[in-house]
Amino acid sequence: MRDFEITPKRIKRSNNTVLTPEMKVTITTKQNVSNPFYNGAEEVKEAYMRLYGFDYKKACCTHSDFTFWALD
Repeated sequence: MRDFEITPKRIKRSNNTVLTPEMKVTITTKQNVSNPFYNGAEEVKEAYMRLYGFDYKKACCTHSDFTFWALD
């Protein structure tokens, strides 16, 4: 398991959703990986929905919209 902090790079408006750089999340992956987007970003999608009510899939987000770094 690995912890990551994920931050959007810029403001993104798509399909009546808004993603801003202030919307940071911290996630823990189920496997020891170097990229938190390894499994279709499931943990990332869940974290954004739970914390901000932001639908990652509806907004057509990709890993290039975010910066991330490992916390361990």
